[in-house]
Amino acid sequence: MMIQVLAAVTLTLTSTNFTSGGTLPKSAEYNQYGCTGNNTPPKLVWSGAPAATKSFALTMHDPDAKAPGGWWHWVVFNIPGSRASLDTSAESTVISWVEGTTSFKTRGYGGPCPPPGTPHHYDFTLYALDVTTIPGANGDTTGPDLVAAMQGHVVAKATLTGMYGR
Repeated sequence: MMIQVLAAVTLTLTSTNFTSGGTLPKSAEYNQYGCTGNNTPPKLVWSGAPAATKSFALTMHDPDAKAPGGWWHWVVFNIPGSRASLDTSAESTVISWVEGTTSFKTRGYGGPCPPPGTPHHYDFTLYALDVTTIPGANGDTTGPDLVAAMQGHVVAKATLTGMYGR
């Protein structure tokens, strides 16, 4: 499903842990199914959100996974519009956003764990939204559910792609 963006802006998404098209750090790797990483999400920073932004949503998706529709590694939404970064290692115990359900059937971040062979692409997509909270979305919301629920509310988006292989 395509998300229509209302205005052309220069929303940018970067990471302090990897560059666009670069390799995700080992610390980001999942810690089950034969993968031995720390399952720690990379630190993400953004700028250039339009004035209409009231909240953000973020997804991490592997389009190369063999599962139909790819693999959803992280589904985060209702991030306050005042934020300009997401660094879960530096957060207090009070989290001000909602983490939805990944393809691992768990809530929260689930790092890359591709089968041995060709590295996979991991698309981190940040959505600037014109609503404070996404109607009907909660911790059971999956990546495809979130994409559908955001329809008509996206004012800008930016994608940062990392690579990972075993």
